[in-house]
Amino acid sequence: MTAIATFARRPVLARVRSTGAPLYPVCLGFVVLVVAAALLAPWAAPHDPNGVDLGSALAGPSAGHPLGVDAVGRDTLSRLLLGARTSLLGPLGVVAFSTVAGIAAGTAAAWRGGRLDSVLSRSTELVFAFPGMLLAILIISVYGEGLLAPVIALAIAYLPYVSRLTRSLVLAERERPYVSAYQVQGHSALQICLRHILPNIAPVVLAQSTINFGYALMDLAGLSFLGLGVPALTPDWGRMVFDGQTAIQYGYPLSAVLPCALIVLTVVAFNVVGERWADRVARRDR
Repeated sequence: MTAIATFARRPVLARVRSTGAPLYPVCLGFVVLVVAAALLAPWAAPHDPNGVDLGSALAGPSAGHPLGVDAVGRDTLSRLLLGARTSLLGPLGVVAFSTVAGIAAGTAAAWRGGRLDSVLSRSTELVFAFPGMLLAILIISVYGEGLLAPVIALAIAYLPYVSRLTRSLVLAERERPYVSAYQVQGHSALQICLRHILPNIAPVVLAQSTINFGYALMDLAGLSFLGLGVPALTPDWGRMVFDGQTAIQYGYPLSAVLPCALIVLTVVAFNVVGERWADRVARRDR
């Protein structure tokens, strides 16, 4: 009984790894597949994603429409493929901006210290106190619907996570002997940070950014579901879940269930890949 309780308390990844399930390769392969689908979507989509055919509305899977059509006759497969581009492009923008800005802020705070460190630390605490989704809704209400406004809002919300992580890593690296050696040789702080410290901490930050990608995808899908993300005609997984509610009422759930499943699976896959990379970095540093 004690052994069973101990096993149940172990992390999910550890339990799956102990049973021999190839979780990481499967998730990595799924991420590659989703990215490839997004890149090849314009050529792989069998139909116009916005092509309306009211005569075949809510039709089930067929030879011409392998995943059926939605409530206004749009091909579900084509919208899933084109929706992958929007659903991945938004989180990519969030992660890219928050990672670059977070690394810059965290490195400056750790290296300079003093008043700059205090100001940046208080600023990140202020952003932590303001929910990211609420900030996104506020910005969207000012600038209108579209992908840019929620990406900027969520990038600001995710920035403190990267900034704090970078600050702690740079503080640890700064105490290492090689930093003092480069300072004695006359290297500037910028040279030491760019050429030596940042490459050393890059794997950890990359792992965190991969995890952030999954969360950003989920947040942006939620905004699209609420009608606050991309415009209505733009294929997007979150928007497809919203549009598919009508089909569910008539007993045709595929147009809503499939994008919902893709959102969940993609978020899980990115989190597993990010956690595995972080785990590898932690084992390497021991």
